[in-house]
Amino acid sequence: MRLILAAISLVLLSGCAEFESRGVIAQPTRDWRTVVTDVDRTKLRDWRTAFVEALQDARNGGFSAEIEKEGVLLNPDAALGGPIPDGDYRCRVIKLGAKSGGMLNYVGYPYFNCRVSRNGQQQDFAKLSGSQRQVGSLFPGDQLRQVFLGTLVLGDEARAFQYGRDTDRDVAGYVERIGDSRWRLIMPRPAYESVMDVMELVPAS
Repeated sequence: MRLILAAISLVLLSGCAEFESRGVIAQPTRDWRTVVTDVDRTKLRDWRTAFVEALQDARNGGFSAEIEKEGVLLNPDAALGGPIPDGDYRCRVIKLGAKSGGMLNYVGYPYFNCRVSRNGQQQDFAKLSGSQRQVGSLFPGDQLRQVFLGTLVLGDEARAFQYGRDTDRDVAGYVERIGDSRWRLIMPRPAYESVMDVMELVPAS
């Protein structure tokens, strides 16, 4: 009986982990334009303006050396083209530009765990650890990038909001290859803290 209960528990736990990266987009589709909100459509359209503004804020705040050290990761025009493969990744976030007074214009976080997985014809993305976890789907974009639409899971929350239900939780961005086995997810004008979030993604092994 104990073995049966343990097996059931493992199934339930794995189901919760899968939910975090699946079902965030209510109507699965290959065309991101059919599900994106008006707010996020504007963010995606003006991504470069936000990136440049965020970098300038960080430089004005005394973080020029940190920006230069990151090289192509923080270069708005570094996209090389090429979709991100499925797999486990190490991911770290840099927040650029303070959304309000009293906040830092540059904050770098350590590496956490992320995963890109296949869900039928769709790719799902999930940041698996950390206090702020982006969860959602990747869509074909243009020759240089994929589109990410998802939501933000906070703290010890076990479930992700469905995309489009809460503007403060919605996240939109672009996944871009910036080197050999190196990608980034840029997220312009997130609801909290910063003007631009840049997530570096490198294979876990």
